[in-house]
Amino acid sequence: MVTFPGIQLLDVTGPLEVLAAATEATRERGRGRGYALEIVGPEPGVVRASSGLTIGVDRAYEDLPEGIDTLIVAGGSGVEAALGVARIRACVRQAAARSRRVCSVCTGAFLLAAEGLLDGRRATTHWSAVEAFAQRFPAIEVDPDSIYVRDGEVWTSAGVTAGMDLALALVEDDLSRSLALEVSRRMVFFLKRPGGQSQFAAQLAGQFADRDPLRDLQVWVVENPGALHTVDALARRVAMSPRHFSRVFSAQVGQSPVRYVERVRVEAARRRLEESERGVDEVAVEVGFGTPETMRRAFLRQIGIGPSAYRERFTGA
Repeated sequence: MVTFPGIQLLDVTGPLEVLAAATEATRERGRGRGYALEIVGPEPGVVRASSGLTIGVDRAYEDLPEGIDTLIVAGGSGVEAALGVARIRACVRQAAARSRRVCSVCTGAFLLAAEGLLDGRRATTHWSAVEAFAQRFPAIEVDPDSIYVRDGEVWTSAGVTAGMDLALALVEDDLSRSLALEVSRRMVFFLKRPGGQSQFAAQLAGQFADRDPLRDLQVWVVENPGALHTVDALARRVAMSPRHFSRVFSAQVGQSPVRYVERVRVEAARRRLEESERGVDEVAVEVGFGTPETMRRAFLRQIGIGPSAYRERFTGA
């Protein structure tokens, strides 16, 4: 596990705890030694995470073993600084060259990408960084929604806890599905997490328009999700013909008015499902979907799970 100052602590401890649990289960079954885990950092001792906590470091960057089965690169707020440190970049490049499998957690994908290890591959990172990731590394096919992505022997994962999903997938690939299931039960999390990472994103995809009339209209839609938001109605608010409005809106916002309204309504419904005890039927009407079935279809399109399952997962209700 490659670390650096400013790592997200759970990017490191989450995957390693999964692998440690798999090791314990493997030994209990008498089926081998499991995983030998080592943390690489600036020097043996400790490295400080973004939270201010420290974690032990076994080896310096230059003291890598000759044979590496799996290289995992953590992410965190320190990744931008890490990209400017030649020792870290060399560690990732050289370790990857002698690893059977290369992985990243969260924004650790930026370090793999900077060394060309993701060029021509499909990859993901934390939802808040996917746009910058795609712009910075155009040779990568960026998947903005997957919890983790495998492209050959290169694996990338979304943010923070998604590193645990990735590690569990490694366990299943290396050992067995039954052992991975046992680990997931021990650690009380999904063997296969339903839905993608968009279910966790608090911000709407897309962008705000450059011009005031459309930007103001977007804000009004967000503040009034249950209002009439047909293309004709929205066009009238900005004194445009429906056809011209649709064309300008799509060009400036990056999605059609219908798509934008649906995303706003899904976001509004999610907040109500998380923060109130109102029924799904009531929420559907309140945010403008009209019927629970219409809202359910929109949820499935946007975040991969229905409203009832979403409420259960995020509130325990």
